[in-house]
Amino acid sequence: MGNPRTWRLSRRHLLVTGLAVGGATALPASQDAVRARSLQAYVDGSDHDPLGRTMGAYPTEIHHAFMHGVASGDPLPGTVILWTRVTPSPQAVPGSGLGADTTLRWDVASDEDFMNIVRSGEVVATSATDHTVHVDPHELKPATTYYYRFEVIDGPMVGQVSPAGRARTAPADNADLESVQMAVCSCANYESGYFRAYGDIAERAQAGEIDLVVHLGDYIYEYASGDNPGKSGVTRAFEPTWELESIGDYRARYGHYRRDPELQAAHAAATWVVTWDDHEFADNWNAHDAKQHTLFQGPWEKRRDGAMRAYFDWLPVRGEAPADGGRLYRSLRFGTLAELHMLDLRSYRSGPGLRPVAGEGQHTIMGQEQFAWLSRKLSTTDARWALIGNSVMFSPVKLVGLDPKVRPVIAPLLGGDVVAELGPHMNPDQWDGYPADRERLLDQLADERPDASTIFLTGDIHSEWAGVINHRGRVLGAELVTTSVSATNMDDRMGLARGNPVSRLAEQHLLGRNPHFRHINLDDHGYMLVKVTKDEVTARFLRVDDVEAPGAAIHEGYALRFADGRLEEL
Repeated sequence: MGNPRTWRLSRRHLLVTGLAVGGATALPASQDAVRARSLQAYVDGSDHDPLGRTMGAYPTEIHHAFMHGVASGDPLPGTVILWTRVTPSPQAVPGSGLGADTTLRWDVASDEDFMNIVRSGEVVATSATDHTVHVDPHELKPATTYYYRFEVIDGPMVGQVSPAGRARTAPADNADLESVQMAVCSCANYESGYFRAYGDIAERAQAGEIDLVVHLGDYIYEYASGDNPGKSGVTRAFEPTWELESIGDYRARYGHYRRDPELQAAHAAATWVVTWDDHEFADNWNAHDAKQHTLFQGPWEKRRDGAMRAYFDWLPVRGEAPADGGRLYRSLRFGTLAELHMLDLRSYRSGPGLRPVAGEGQHTIMGQEQFAWLSRKLSTTDARWALIGNSVMFSPVKLVGLDPKVRPVIAPLLGGDVVAELGPHMNPDQWDGYPADRERLLDQLADERPDASTIFLTGDIHSEWAGVINHRGRVLGAELVTTSVSATNMDDRMGLARGNPVSRLAEQHLLGRNPHFRHINLDDHGYMLVKVTKDEVTARFLRVDDVEAPGAAIHEGYALRFADGRLEEL
């Protein structure tokens, strides 16, 4: 076991010169009403940083033109996406649609002091993309760490310089790598706890312990304030306070999240690869509708398309929204060691009523085009490991034979659904609800990757799981499931202490009915460190001592390795 780690962030107050608000307000663009909100807490950071901290080493200072930090993502051997958001005026808060076009200069350097600038250019931030920008610099060296920054070169904020970020390009496609280490995370509910997992990721990335951050969805939550609190209630309130419906609402929520110092630090310190799940849009959404979307909220397609565009505005991702004819699913290669396939398991899935997607003849979670893409990638790659970034659990979780006394105990894990009504499987929102797609994928793995070299990296379920993937009497790979950064899990929903007897009993029963799993933990929050080498994949579960306490320590709670078709505890 690792020793508990703490991470203290240094303090430099937000520069607010020129942002004195008096009685001024800003107006996010909500579709059902125009509701004013004060800018004061947004400017002084009082609702984001209860310990009175800023980001620490990356970045060392917050400038008011760049209140949302910097980020990098989707690394290729010769380039990596660089991101920032500029606030050109006090009224131009995220989602407002306000603010003038602003030209930024960007620099990429090989050193932290920017003495050796290797690439630079200009980009214009406009209200059409919420004043966010994405830069694809190109002509960089493979497997190289770079530092980047942005500067305002016109308008009232001229001369303002962003915090510096740290990014790393992917290795050459044919590079012979010894290892790659990833931080794997998901499910960050702002109201149910602090983002200590992100703080620890930032520290490890700065120390060179993390090559990449893989985020598997639920980056934000769409709830109204108070609808999904933590164990002790609302830890810190959402902005905006209402349920997200319009593109302005979603943009405002992303902006609120990105004022969190630990999330900013994690983005600045490491390169990210992301996909979405449901809460970036609405609970349990699919190609047709969403579980909790109503007619009173307008057409689902309008809400979905606005949420997609806000996601592509605010995340450092290469590509376009499916609503605009693009796609989110994609592959990234790490030499001959591993290829990472990031799935989109929401945009093309059939609804829960077994309705097929238009033009398709079966119940599907992937859709035909995405399935064909993944099938081609899996059959043609020469990488040692196939890593599948998977937003919902792939492995079956069966409840047949489960003690009736235990069933109500497990119900809180499903968000209050009645387990007895769900049939033999725990959650039809996972791959369990789409058995035909899962069977097709397993058949292909059995035929083309029978050497147990496929690893599913999964989020969503707010708990730790690890198990082997079995098919046709053989092990084809493993699934490693990270718990939530802060979103509520079993002990939170029952109001019990971590590691309580009820949770432990539920874990024992689930393991007993599902022998393909080797590890289940239903209570802890944190993230997962995954190290890939030629011979094995190891997973270490990092756990936050108390997500409702700012500055809480983090410790290693459990570790295992997968090699030669076996999953063993370390």
